[in-house]
Parts: sequence; C-alpha cells; structure tokens
Amino acid sequence: MSCRHRLHLDTTFPQLVAGATEDSGVKQRRDAAMAQRSSVRDLIGAVVGGRSISREGSWSTRSAATMQAFADGESHIWDAVLPSESDTGREGVAELLIRDHERGGYIPVIVVNHKVTDPRSDPTILEGAAITSDLYVWAPATDPLRKVRSQPRDQMRLAHIYRMLQRHGLASPALLGGAIGYGADCILVHDLGPLLDEYDRRYADRITVARGEIETEPSQVPECRSCPWWPRCQSWLAERHDVSLVAIGSRAEVLREEGVRTIDDLARWNGPAPEKWQHGPFEDTVLTARAWLAGASLVRRVEHVTVPRADIEVDVDLESFQEHGAYLWGALLNDVAAETSKYHPFVTWEPLPTHDEARSFAEFWTWLMRIRADAVKQGKTFAAYCYSRAAEDKWLLDSARRFAGAPGVPTVEQIRAFINSPEWVDIYQVVSDQFVCPNGKGLKKIAPVAGFGWRDAEAGGEASMAWYREAVGYEGEPDTTQRTRILAYNEDDVLATKALREWMSGPADTAVPFVDDLSAPYLSSNPA
Repeated sequence: MSCRHRLHLDTTFPQLVAGATEDSGVKQRRDAAMAQRSSVRDLIGAVVGGRSISREGSWSTRSAATMQAFADGESHIWDAVLPSESDTGREGVAELLIRDHERGGYIPVIVVNHKVTDPRSDPTILEGAAITSDLYVWAPATDPLRKVRSQPRDQMRLAHIYRMLQRHGLASPALLGGAIGYGADCILVHDLGPLLDEYDRRYADRITVARGEIETEPSQVPECRSCPWWPRCQSWLAERHDVSLVAIGSRAEVLREEGVRTIDDLARWNGPAPEKWQHGPFEDTVLTARAWLAGASLVRRVEHVTVPRADIEVDVDLESFQEHGAYLWGALLNDVAAETSKYHPFVTWEPLPTHDEARSFAEFWTWLMRIRADAVKQGKTFAAYCYSRAAEDKWLLDSARRFAGAPGVPTVEQIRAFINSPEWVDIYQVVSDQFVCPNGKGLKKIAPVAGFGWRDAEAGGEASMAWYREAVGYEGEPDTTQRTRILAYNEDDVLATKALREWMSGPADTAVPFVDDLSAPYLSSNPA
C-alpha cells in the first residue's frame, strides 16, 4: 500500500468500508497470485520437500507451526507465518524460507505474479547482470542472460520479512532475499543490506500514521482507482481543486514542494519546469490544469488535426490472459470508398496455455497479409491501426518466437518489418502528438469524445479477464455466453479506434479548443 491516507482511514474507520464490494481487478490479481504461489510450491516442493504450513486456522496457530518448523531445522518452510509483533504492529507471511546451512538462519523468498527479470541484449558484459539462483539449490551467481526488472514493492516486502526473522534470531547473516516471478525459471536474488534503512524509515512513518499520531490528507495516486475510499477522497480533492487531480502521485509531490497546491496555482505557472521534474513535458501538465478548469475533455496542440488514412484500413485489437498468451486477435476490415466494415475474430477457446494459440495467431497473420497484398494488387493503399501498440507489438513478436516453425506463423523478422513500417499506425501516438488529454489517454477516455460508446457497461481489460476464466471453464464448465460477451467487447474496441480516426479526420478541428485559446488568459500572469 503506497497511500498514507488510505492507511489512516482503514485503521481509524474500518467500519465505514466493511462489506464494500471488492474491486474486480484487485480480486483477479489476488486470485492469480494465489494460483502462481500454489503452482511454484508444487513445482519446487516436489523436488526439495520441506514443511508446508497450513493456510487454515488462526494466525497464532499458523505462526506456532512455523516456529516449530524452525525448531526442527526444516530446510524449506512453505507459507511461513511469522508471529505478530505487538509493539511494532508487524505481521508477515513468506511463501518460502530457505535454511542457510552455511551461515545459519533463513533466507526469505517471495513468489509474485509478475516478471522480476528481463533478458539482456549482450550476455558477454557482466556489468548490470542480475544475481540469480537455481530454483532447487540456493546458489546465487551472476546471471549474464538476465537483468533486474525494478520492483521496489518486492524489495520492501523482503526487507519486512527479514526484519521479522531478525526479531527471533532467525535471519541469515548473508542479508539476502529472493523473488520467484512469472515463469518461475529462477530465483532473483536481492541484496537486502542497502534496503533496510529505507524500509525502516518507511515502516516507522506507516506505523505512526496507523496509530493516528500524525494527520494525513488525500492525494491521488495510482491505487485510487481500486480503493473503496476513492469517492470520498475524490470529492474532497475536487472541492479544493487539489493539484493531484491533474498531476498524480509523485508529480503532485514535486509541485507541492514548489508551493503549487491547487490546479489554479498550476494553471498560472509561466516559468520553466521545476528542477526536480522528471515526468515528461512540464508544459503538458500546465495545459492539463488549464483544460481541467475550462472543463475541456481534450485540447488541440495543432491548428489542424491529421491522421494517416488509407483506402483499405484494418483496426486490430488483441485479448490476452495475464502472461499465458493472446487468445483473440480481432480485426475490423474497412473499405473506405465502399463505406463497408466487417469484424473478423481469430480466436482459440482452449484454455491458455495451449498450442492452439499458434493456429489462431497464424490464421490472423495470414488473413492480414492477404488483405494487404490484395490492396497492393488493386493499386490501393493499406494501413493497419491499433491503440497503444505496446501490447500488440509484444504479442506479435512473442507469438512469432514461441510458435516459430508452426504452419502459417511468421518469423520475427517478418513481424519487425511490418510493425516498423508506416502501414502500422498507433492511434494512441497520433492522439498524444496532437492533443492534451486532461482525463487520460486511454481508449475508453478518448473515444467517447468522438461520440463512441461501448455496448457493455462493464467493458474493460480487467473485467474481460474474469469473463475469459468463465468462457474457457477454468473453474467449471465453459460459459459460452461469456465468449459472446468477449467477442462483442473486442469488436467494440476496434470500432472505437475506427470512430476515433474518422472523428479526427473531420469534426475534431472545430469540436476541440486550441491550446492558445486556453493559455491566453494566463500569459500576463507572473511566472511561478
């Protein structure tokens, strides 16, 4: 938890959110994390053994069982529950504790459902390489094939467990911890020594907040979107025009250090960016404040909005499930001159991971390249569109790698040639280049400005994850109605990019205010 004010509210007024509906995205992430932990425990435990602490029973019963496992000298303790500390308020659970046979004590290892390392481009250079260990034998060593993916929350959690182990004289003097991430192909080793002072500082602050010894105020941070207190905080922030409504998280902290506490203060800023500003073009943040005060959903950066168009246009959107794969490639074929559109889904309903994903991906790619080739033969121009290309690029490349050699699957080189060509257009980038977006740049924020609406009121990436689990029958019989729901949601996503592109080609110039119009009233103000 990064929000100090939420901690204050949770500990001071827990009854006010008791029984509140849990955010679906939070539940999905928690369920996925539990499944990951169980999978890793089964994988490693089958080889190394050890003692598993039951997940049933009271905290005191489970912590007593953990302490007995320590006393018995178990080499691996799974789902360890450490005794609560009444004086510090600490509680802690570790997915795995590995006994340090050489130095004594235990090394904490956590299991997470995100990536903890990335591949390195040059394995011949050891500088910057991660330290990893084999899953089954604790043996930290430099890993030239991997680099650390920054996950500060993982590091703080390991430091927390380490301090609790220290309390009982059970921490390894090696000052090391480990994290097993998505894919479970190694243990990333963290040096906890440099982290402990920062952890102690943060924990001391949080425990002071929890005890009500200092006052806190709301400030918008990324976790607000899934917080039950957000409606209350949002009202408080809006009433005060708090600057965090347009400069979220650490951006607001930098501005407050400069004396900028309200959106009005920020809108009046005419000077250079604050010295500590490291969050992109500062002028965009100032414009966002001015747009918020003017009630403008979008602001034009340019006098005339343009977007690449073609005779034959294909809108593309994929649906993936966590890191297991991309099960659906949706494509909307548009013949601009004929004013016709048709939706084409390429899908597998076999639960991921499955090799049938190769079949659906190959069918999509073959179809897309055929449409492209036919356009060329007819002397027509061609373009394919997506919204925020990072996901599409990732799964195009990843699918080509994973299914290399399967019928119809392109090579990585073919994928790169296509996504690096002018025929692959990211509408998100086109929007970013030409508009300031006070309410965010997500498709579900921008497309409604162009008059588009989704048929399903619950449509969204996190919701679709839950629909997918039911659609393929992860917990029971497959629900075909959820398959229909996913297809409709995917179709609406590609229809949204089409609607946005057409709106940008026409009404946007007159429907959206120009930056100079919003800036004019502030130009005579004194610099901040």
